[in-house]
Parts: sequence; structure tokens; C-alpha cells
Amino acid sequence: MGGEICGRMGSGLCVGLRDSWRNMERGLNEAVSKSRVGRYFKLEARKSCFTRELRAGTATFLTMAYIISVNATILTDSGGRCSAADCTVPGSPGCTLKPNPGYENCLSRTQKDLVVATILSSMIGSLAMGLLANLPLGLAPGMGPNAYLAYNLVGYHGSGPVSYQTALAVVLVEGCAFLAIAVLGLRAKLARLIPHPVRLACSAGIGLFIAFVGLQLHQGLGLVGPDPSTLVTVTACATTNPETGECIGGKMGSPTFWLGSVGFLVISYGLIKNVKGSMIYGIVLVTVISWFRGTAVTYFPHTALGDERFNYFKKVVDFHKIKSTAGAISFANFNRTEVWVALITLLYVDVLGITAALYTMAELGGYVDDQGGFEGEYLAYMVDAGATVVGSLLGVSPIATFVESSAGIREGGRTGLTAVIVGLYFLASLFITPLLSSVPPWAIGPSLVTVGVLTMKVVRDINWENLKEGVPAFVTIILMPLTYSIANGIIGGIGVYVALSLYDIVKGLFGWSMKMRKMVVKEQNQVSASAGGEAEAEAAHEMT
Repeated sequence: MGGEICGRMGSGLCVGLRDSWRNMERGLNEAVSKSRVGRYFKLEARKSCFTRELRAGTATFLTMAYIISVNATILTDSGGRCSAADCTVPGSPGCTLKPNPGYENCLSRTQKDLVVATILSSMIGSLAMGLLANLPLGLAPGMGPNAYLAYNLVGYHGSGPVSYQTALAVVLVEGCAFLAIAVLGLRAKLARLIPHPVRLACSAGIGLFIAFVGLQLHQGLGLVGPDPSTLVTVTACATTNPETGECIGGKMGSPTFWLGSVGFLVISYGLIKNVKGSMIYGIVLVTVISWFRGTAVTYFPHTALGDERFNYFKKVVDFHKIKSTAGAISFANFNRTEVWVALITLLYVDVLGITAALYTMAELGGYVDDQGGFEGEYLAYMVDAGATVVGSLLGVSPIATFVESSAGIREGGRTGLTAVIVGLYFLASLFITPLLSSVPPWAIGPSLVTVGVLTMKVVRDINWENLKEGVPAFVTIILMPLTYSIANGIIGGIGVYVALSLYDIVKGLFGWSMKMRKMVVKEQNQVSASAGGEAEAEAAHEMT
């Protein structure tokens, strides 16, 4: 159509418009580059310009915006501060694990809080990364730590070993510890304490864990469910037991599963074709279809809960104030084994994940110098740790530098202005909370499975030919989804690695002790020979 218009109106007009646009863009870029803003972000020094940074910030936001609804959905599964006291009949036994209008209303309010908390923490982290470290990196609550907090620590609807408030205290302490490590420069030394194959396997294991969550009924597509004989089985049932999730009838007959599967194919096809924002397109497609009432896949059924959701959704634009998650930190029951294991696990995952993400992005952007460092590295770690502290105060899991920032770097983003633009996009998202709170689980599930797919590529770096590395890596990967615990995978992998290394350790110690023994014997012989020579010399002297 553009060619036909140019043909009718004359190619000269189109060329003139194009040149005018380019001249206007060039003028804008020159003005910004020479301004105080341009000098602060070093646009000219890093061979960038304002419009390029704007495109980069837009690309980064589009590829990571899915975290707003995904993170809120995952953390809502923990139940937040909701308890049996919020049930329709307060204090009813087991009401938090069964369909209950009162409890579900509390969860709905919690999800709205967590949507805002996710946006605010992402906005603050991204703005700080841009303004302080001057790096084009977007920050948001990380995938993996959020699932660990929701399903391992607090447990589904509060069925885990610690409360939501205590879990946030763990995140706060972990953030402070990471900040101290970053300030003291101990990050690299701490990362090297974990065996190399276990470090590599953690990414794949966490990915499988997240994908497994995305395949389940309450958190995602509903393809797998419980089975009394085999523990898990294929479900996607038209009818399920609302209390246990077991299939009652119609296997593979769930309309929401098939709709979610279409979303997964859309995301996958977009990634194959390198379409920016593929996850967003898949989530939006499934979500919009699920907004129509009176269908088999609606997120707003004609029930009390469905009516409440729909009434809030109709507001479209609304600024929601956090009411339950902000400041919900409690150190009660903090001195427990589960808490300390969680603290160490989160700290390790945070340190390792941030180190890998930052260096990958720095390599991609061409920041790394001959010594292996890059400008802004020191401040970047402190910003990441500080953002985690802020996130814990708002009620979310640890904040991470998103590898999706690579989309912006590929678009030419080279300065912190890209991160500032990402932060401003998150700011704008604050005012459409009703829409972001109305994303169904079967729209979130495909993105979780996709995260699992994308994290599996790291297994190619594991030396599977060397079973001393292959076995601990496999144990780490397999234990995370099968025991539903990231911590168990890390502990199991390290334990197996140490056990397989015992022979080499004992052999090394034995060789060292034998070497030391030979040195001692040789020294003793030299001393004896020296003493004998002196005695002979003295005897000869006396005779003369």
C-alpha cells in the first residue's frame, strides 16, 4: 500500500518526508547527546543516541513485561497473608486448600497488591541501574526465586514450613547479605565455592522446576495432575476434584488447556522467528479470549468470585494501593533450619544468577575490558542487591537482572538511558492494574514452560563424558522438579560431587603425606650426615 501511495503522489514526496523525518531524528539525537542528560549517560562516548536507546528500552520492556502478571500469579499461590480466618466460615479446617469464596476473595486482593509490588520493584530497580550504574539492563523479580518462595518456603496457600511474612524476612536478610558481599568484593569467591557442574546444572534444574509448575492445574495449563498410583499423570480434564485436583472425567478435554496450548505455540513460533515480545503476544492472545463471559474458557464465570473479578476488570484504569504485602516482614520463628537453608539457597542462586546475567550482557554489549571487568560492574551488583531489599519491603521475591535485556542491547542500547526508559514503562503500567490482575493461569502456564525450554541450553556446557561432573549435574537437575525443591537439588548435587571426589581427596592427601614423609626423612639424613661429619672433624682435630 505504501508503494501505491508513493506511486500516486510521487516518489519525490515520499523521499522528502523520509529525509525530513531523518533530519528531525538527527537533530533530536544531537540535541540530547549534547545536553546534560546526554553527557551524564555518555551517549557520544558509547556511540549511541536517544532514539536508539528509546527503541532498546521498548524492546527490553516488551520482552520482560510478562513478569508483571507471572510473578504476581506465582506469589499469590503462596496465599500471602491470607489465612483460614479469611474463609467464608472463619477457621474452618482445610478451607484454604479447598474452593472457598472468602479465601479466594482474599487471594484476589493479594494478587492486586502483588501486581503493584512487582511493578514498583521493577521500576525502582531499572531506574537505579540506569541512573547509578549507567547500564542498559532491566530488573524485576527473578524466575526461580519466586517459585522457590511460593512453593518451597511458604507452600501452596500457606501449606509450607514458614509463613509469608517470615519468607519476606529471609529475602530481606539475603538482600542485605548480598549487598555486603558486593561492597566487600567477595561475590566471585563465593560463586567459586560451588562445584562447576552443579553451577551449570542449577539453571536447567530451576527451568524444569518452573516448567513443571506451569504444567499443573492451579498454576498453569493443567496438563499434569496427581495420581494415587503414579504420583503424577496426564490430566487436562474437563472435570476435576476441586480439593485434590484429581481427574474426574474427560481427560484431555479441558478447553482452557487447549487454549493455553495455542498460546504456547504462538510464543514458540515467535521465538523461532526472533519476534520481540513473543511471550507477551502469547499471553495477551490467551488472556483476551478468556475475558469474554459466557464461554467455556472465561476467566469471569457467573459466580460471586467471577462477578467480583469482572467488576474490577471493567475499571480498566485504576491506581491500586498496596494493602497487605508491603511491610509484611516478621522475624518470628526465624531461627529454624528451614529458614537458614532458604537463606543460603536464595543467596547462592542470587549471586550465581546475577553474575552470569551481568557478564553475559556485558559481553553482548562489548563492555568487558582486558581484565575481564566492565564499567559500572561494582555499582551494578549493589543496585541489584539494593533492589532485592526494596522488593522484600514491598512483598516480593528477590530482584534479578533480566537476561531479556539482551533484546535491548541487540537493538543498540548501550547506556543507562535504556534502563531508565524501561523503568518509565513500568511506571505507566501502574495505572492499568485491573487489566494486569485479570490474567488467567492458563495464559501464564505457556510462558513458564517456555522459560524451562530456554534454560535447558546450558546443559550442553556440562562435560557428560566425565561422570564425575555428569552425575552431580544430573542429580541437581532431576531433584529440583521431582522433590519440588530447588534447595534439595543444590544440596544433592554438592553432596554427590563431594562423595565422588573423596577418592581423589584421600589419594591426594596420601600422596602429600608420603611426599612430606620423604622430605622429613631426607632432612633427617642430611642432619645426621652433617652431625657425623662434624664429629669426625673434631676427632681429627683432637688427634693433631
